Amino acid sequence: MQEEKKGNLWALSPLILFIILFLGVGIATGDFTIMPLNVAVMIAAIFGLVIHRKVSFNKKVEVFTKGAGHSNILLMVLIYLLAGAFSQATEDMGGVKSTVNLGLTLIPENFLIVGLFIICMFVSISMGTSVGTVAAIAPVGFGLTQATDVSSAVTMATVVGGAMFGDNLSMISDTTIAAVRTQHTKMGDKFRVNFKIVLPGAILTMIILWIMTHGVHVSHTKSYHFDIIKVIPYILVLVLAIIGLNVIVVLIGGTILSAVIGLIDGSYGWTGLLKSLAKGIEGMEDIAILAILIGGLVSIIEYYGGIRWLLNFVRSKVKSKRGAEYGIATLVSAADISTANNTISILMSGPLAKDIADEYEVDPRKSASILDIFGGCFQGLLPYSPQLIAAAGVAGLSPVELVPYCIYPILLGISGLVAIFFKFPRLDKKSHASH
Repeated sequence: MQEEKKGNLWALSPLILFIILFLGVGIATGDFTIMPLNVAVMIAAIFGLVIHRKVSFNKKVEVFTKGAGHSNILLMVLIYLLAGAFSQATEDMGGVKSTVNLGLTLIPENFLIVGLFIICMFVSISMGTSVGTVAAIAPVGFGLTQATDVSSAVTMATVVGGAMFGDNLSMISDTTIAAVRTQHTKMGDKFRVNFKIVLPGAILTMIILWIMTHGVHVSHTKSYHFDIIKVIPYILVLVLAIIGLNVIVVLIGGTILSAVIGLIDGSYGWTGLLKSLAKGIEGMEDIAILAILIGGLVSIIEYYGGIRWLLNFVRSKVKSKRGAEYGIATLVSAADISTANNTISILMSGPLAKDIADEYEVDPRKSASILDIFGGCFQGLLPYSPQLIAAAGVAGLSPVELVPYCIYPILLGISGLVAIFFKFPRLDKKSHASH
């Protein structure tokens, strides 16, 4: 029991091996596609199962499978598969082409990528899920790439950035709910503090995206014709998200509508629809398996005490109120790097962050915001996060290619650091206490 409380540095070795395999091979060869993510995770998982011989192999397998089958992981898998079906059915009936051409018609060429970022911000804050947003909007972003001379890495990274903005602020996001609950504050209070911190980063992201893409050339060889009926599935997804429906319901509704439109206008028949749905689901199977393997790997690292070691190490370095805020930021960042899941990282580090916040009188609105901001920052930057994997998969890229263009996640972290350094925003203790 004592060892479990202290944690174990060696327990992090499977994670370190995974990073060395995936990033190391890519850096050494200059090609990040040589070492597939699923192979790197499988090797790290096998390594995790054979170390710590004091624990029986059967027990380690049990821990791994329980983590792989965690409800959050399986929910993510279901979202991936439904998103694949929705995306493919909508694309095959002409929805993506019509949506892209509508965007090319309505949005000035110089603001196409900025517009994509804003759309993703709006969808994500409405849906409350960055994974769902990426899965639903990435095909449209890739369509913009094919109609312009903007690189697919930029557009896919822009989708991820917009998705992380909403995930960090949405009232129905599981990460936001986890941050608020662990810090014992109110959703509205946390939102107001969080929004003040991240708004400059969002505005600066739009400016940078405009500077990067204001000279974008739209291919005039492609038709600007669009059928507004075929854009309706995306509009439905947006409306249902704004209403606050569960993302599963949103994706099912969007898929059904796309199927009906495609069948009525003759884009495909019943057999074509079934093949389209199957193709979309199959296209997401690799990502789904990857999510399951990472869930199992994280579970066994946590069981060995790796996460606990990280949390305790960070806590031991805190000496002041500002240091406490930096400590909370480091806490959740380390947890997210280890788990590639910002919700789980907040749930893991939240209780310790609450203890630190109470000890050094950090306002719970600020500590909740810090947890959510830095969890989202690294979630939008890790090449093995579900968001980057999903976005890169749509464009046939390595997730690593997206990282340099993940402008908003980078500025999200910088905004958080600046807010801590300048003690921003100034919070009224009496006002908070009155709640």
